[in-house]
Amino acid sequence: MKGMKASDIRARTVDELTEEVDTLAKEIFNLRFQRASGQLENTARVREVRRDIARIKTILGERRRQALAANKARSQHA
Repeated sequence: MKGMKASDIRARTVDELTEEVDTLAKEIFNLRFQRASGQLENTARVREVRRDIARIKTILGERRRQALAANKARSQHA
């Protein structure tokens, strides 16, 4: 599986993204466990998952900042 694209991530809802981060966190835990026990075959997958998590968290942060800015602008005009 190839890494996620930012455009695909932006098309999802916040709830879907939060759920995806949880799923990827569990996957990276399992991958690290496999690596430690010498059973991991695709070592590049650890890097992909780590970067996917970072990509999702970046977009969630962008959305959070946009929402805060919108609320701040609304409260100044009210």
